[in-house]
Amino acid sequence: MAEMNTGTTVYKLYAAGVYEGMIRFTDGAIMHAKVDSRRRTQMQENVLAETAGYILPLHKIKGNQSDYAAAEWQGDSVTLGNGDLYQKHIQYTGEVAGKKVVSQVWALRKDTALDIVTVDGCVVAFVAPNRYGMEVLVVDGYEAVTPLVEYADTSLSAPRYGVNDLGTDLVPMRDGIRLATDVYLPEGVAPGTKLPTILIRTCYDRNLRKTFFMRWANKGYAVVNQDVRGRADSEGELVPFFYERDDSADTIDWIVAQGWSDGNVGMWGASYLGYVVTAASTSGHPNLKAVVNEVNVGSPFVDTVRKGGTVCSWPLLCWTLAQSVGTRTDFDIFGGRTVSPEKAVDARPIREIPQQMIGRASGPWDMWSEHPEYDDFWRNCTFSERGAYVKAPMFVISGWYDGDSAGVSETWRMLTKHDVPHRKIWLGPWEHGPNRARDLLDTSFGNDAVVYNYDVNVLRWFDRFLKGIANGIEQEPRARYYVVGTNEWRVSEDWTPSEATATQWFLGSGGRANSSLGDGVLTLGSEAEVRDDVPHGRSESDSYVYNPEEPVADSGEREPENMRRHELRSDILVYTSEVLAEAVTVAGELSCELYASSSGVDTDWVVTLSDVDPKGNSIKLSNYIVRAKYRGGLDAPELLTPDGIEKYDIFMQNIAHTFAVGHRLRFTVTSSSKMIAFPNTNTGLDPYTDPRPIVVTQRIYHSEAYPSHVKLPILA
Repeated sequence: MAEMNTGTTVYKLYAAGVYEGMIRFTDGAIMHAKVDSRRRTQMQENVLAETAGYILPLHKIKGNQSDYAAAEWQGDSVTLGNGDLYQKHIQYTGEVAGKKVVSQVWALRKDTALDIVTVDGCVVAFVAPNRYGMEVLVVDGYEAVTPLVEYADTSLSAPRYGVNDLGTDLVPMRDGIRLATDVYLPEGVAPGTKLPTILIRTCYDRNLRKTFFMRWANKGYAVVNQDVRGRADSEGELVPFFYERDDSADTIDWIVAQGWSDGNVGMWGASYLGYVVTAASTSGHPNLKAVVNEVNVGSPFVDTVRKGGTVCSWPLLCWTLAQSVGTRTDFDIFGGRTVSPEKAVDARPIREIPQQMIGRASGPWDMWSEHPEYDDFWRNCTFSERGAYVKAPMFVISGWYDGDSAGVSETWRMLTKHDVPHRKIWLGPWEHGPNRARDLLDTSFGNDAVVYNYDVNVLRWFDRFLKGIANGIEQEPRARYYVVGTNEWRVSEDWTPSEATATQWFLGSGGRANSSLGDGVLTLGSEAEVRDDVPHGRSESDSYVYNPEEPVADSGEREPENMRRHELRSDILVYTSEVLAEAVTVAGELSCELYASSSGVDTDWVVTLSDVDPKGNSIKLSNYIVRAKYRGGLDAPELLTPDGIEKYDIFMQNIAHTFAVGHRLRFTVTSSSKMIAFPNTNTGLDPYTDPRPIVVTQRIYHSEAYPSHVKLPILA
């Protein structure tokens, strides 16, 4: 094998198991001999195009060549000259040039995964796992000792074909609006062959991920890639959520009428696209046979626009503003680079924030402000109201740090309630961009937190339900999940795990649970055990003053944020368990039952579960926010009677987490999180009119009559 950085080492590049051409690093450039996408012809070598669109950071690899070559790849970990930390991971055994070879995979820590494979101390491959298809750059001949073997399963659809891009059709919907729709067919199938189809419908321009989606065509699928209405080249106006169910059904009608269709349609989607596929499943279309749903956005009153009935702030604003500057998404706005998140959430009046931030009104923002209460407009957007129509097997993928995990839970509850056959869920220690890294803030996971078979399992799902390939995926356990803390993958026959035991942890105090310096306690028990001789018998309630003009300003992200400094505030009630003598593993869907009163006629409640280590760091695990007026249902808003005690059943985002020996569980209650939702003014008036805020006194009860508690599923 030639020395690296000499310009003579030739690598082969694979994406989702599809050979994409040869790469060679020279002193001045990255040379690329690409493969023609249609004929699969090996082209001549040229300088890599800036628009090549690979996820592998080829320029970074080129810049680090000397560091890779100089490293001594031995021991349990290696720190490169540039500071990159690699840990010994797994090994592969395979045949190279007729000889048995054992390779070593090294996992990159503290950064987006760019793993390295070595043989006898020499680098032979680079690996970039991702949701769209793992990419591998490998020295020619060493494929068999890299994660590429994940694609070697003989039951898996193989990349036998080129891709015939048929161009763009304008497909009419039932109201006459035409949507820009591309079709990619496998090149090389026999004439007249009928094909199963994978449909993607996107708000981010169908050209953005085009090359990724084409790789399903390499594997024998027709692929249909469409802009949703009002985006990119599609006609109409973007009204987020509202048309996705019907437009999906109309597009499936069009697909099954095409001469190349065998009538079997699957859909893939992530984030907003995940909402699209979930909504599509509720159409009950008989030709929709399989759905893969990753990190899906939930219905507007659950996850996105009006989370828990509140008015969402930055998570909604960044997306909406980015969609409102034109028909194509401005990702600099979306990423908070050209619009300040802090300025945006503090701007008033709420209705005119788009004008202040991007200099123009936003159609979606205006539309939502015209519907301040849950009405037929919102009902049409709530996919879970139509769960009885879902028939297609759905594969749900998300993680503990997915900002839209409330939507994922909504989806899973819907599938479970209606016992949708062959539903499956996969939950990792992942962010909204799943399977990306092994560390997040100060929380570290095992090297196996990033998996090499992510997109393989997506393909297996489509193979099973669109092609009828008997690969057994539907016979595998329904739930696969990663336990943070013990850092291990587990499986169960359901989610919440069927082997979990529901437990209740009761709030209690001596009447001064304000801040982490107070006397709030969290006690494991049962309602029958709420007696005077346990801590929650000492006082019946705790109170705090909520001023909407002094809101809590945590990150607003679903991440393992250290809440320690926020928990010093007197307007946060803090309930902490005793130090654990034995580890406690919580896995599944969480909730709490809160008995509370407010001196106002409306307010918000923010609840959080965290893990407190011996140093006092309080790492956020799960939280949610709800508006009091919707306690009886979204369609039954009712203002509070000031100081009247009400019961709140509050959903909390799912987790799988082990609280270690010496740690403590902590549950907090407050009334604001301004980076999630605009602070409730406590007036009960239309929030979009910016009524003058009122300061209120809040009270949480924990007596025998009003036993506030957290419900946690615990594994033995």
